Amino acid sequence: MLPLVNPSNPATTDATLQGTKEAAATLGLQLQILNANSIREIDAAFATLANERPDALFVGGDAFFVGRAVQLATSAALNRIPAAYSLRVYAAVGGLMSYGTEIGDAFRQVGVYTGSVLKGAKPADLPVLQSTKFELVINLQTARVLGIEVPPGIISIADEVIE
Repeated sequence: MLPLVNPSNPATTDATLQGTKEAAATLGLQLQILNANSIREIDAAFATLANERPDALFVGGDAFFVGRAVQLATSAALNRIPAAYSLRVYAAVGGLMSYGTEIGDAFRQVGVYTGSVLKGAKPADLPVLQSTKFELVINLQTARVLGIEVPPGIISIADEVIE
């Protein structure tokens, strides 16, 4: 399993690596970390991936990567690398699948917090919330291109299936 992370964003990188290390250990997989924080480094990472032919790639949830979603999804498909992402935008632009927090729900919570502060609540008194709403998006077009048959059980639990 290969996570692609942005070392310029240590908080996101640390969270991604913690989760992928736990998953790899549970599944008995070896973990190799790829770093990229520029377009050139993304291209270099995919050159490495093309040579090593990994079983899977996980692209960490980083703002820089979101801005390069089309490049990442296209590079993964062209190199026939099954890739999972943390936000639905990747699956929408051609990535194989995404699983992560529903970003709209997070934005709504920001609005609720802002309203509370504007009404006089002290930010320090507001509870820290953790996302509880997650979404699984599967892109069946990409799965077909990669020669992957997505099991019906996975399709049935997906929040969105892109035909």
